Amino acid sequence: MQRAKRWTRIFRWMPAVIGLVALSGMTGCQVDVGGQTLPSPYYMTDDVQYFPSGPEFLLSREAAAQQAARAEQSAQP
Repeated sequence: MQRAKRWTRIFRWMPAVIGLVALSGMTGCQVDVGGQTLPSPYYMTDDVQYFPSGPEFLLSREAAAQQAARAEQSAQP
């Protein structure tokens, strides 16, 4: 009799335990990488930000202005 009550109690709690384990498995793990929470709920539909590479030498306009100033100075007598 005692065993029957014990098994009844175990079987009564079993669906709740299985449900909690399944629920915790479905939530997934989130990690913060580079300020971005992954996996985000929108990571499959997010558009990718693309920034084209710029010039290697960032001061090209300034260098051109200096060359023009030097050329102008050397042209004057």
